[in-house]
Amino acid sequence: MIALSLFFSAFLAATILPFSSEIALFTAVEGGLDKHTALLAASAGNILAVILNYYLGYFLYEKTKDKLLKSKSGKKAYHVGHNYGYYALLLSWLPIIGDPLTLVAGMVRLNFFYFLVIAASLRVARYVAVLYFS
Repeated sequence: MIALSLFFSAFLAATILPFSSEIALFTAVEGGLDKHTALLAASAGNILAVILNYYLGYFLYEKTKDKLLKSKSGKKAYHVGHNYGYYALLLSWLPIIGDPLTLVAGMVRLNFFYFLVIAASLRVARYVAVLYFS
């Protein structure tokens, strides 16, 4: 039950809701959950949420593309995001700015496989660092 709660906490934390999954992770481990199970539950929830963010951005683009690409600044922002989006994803593990970056990755249509490799590995690495090095 603790692992399921941690999964949902990590999922919600990776959306645009202001929530800290690290606190939930510490609480779960202090409550007796094995570190490996906690890592798996938190990582799975967080990764599924960034996938949701990507696809929300992907479909949001469909609704806004005409307006976005008609404006000069919108067109420039789209091209900058498309050209430098993978580099920006290196910051996707950070609080506050990371989750919107995963939404923008979908909007600028970054390759889903590369998006997932970058975003997921950084999310897991963050939890590993929190669990084993703090």
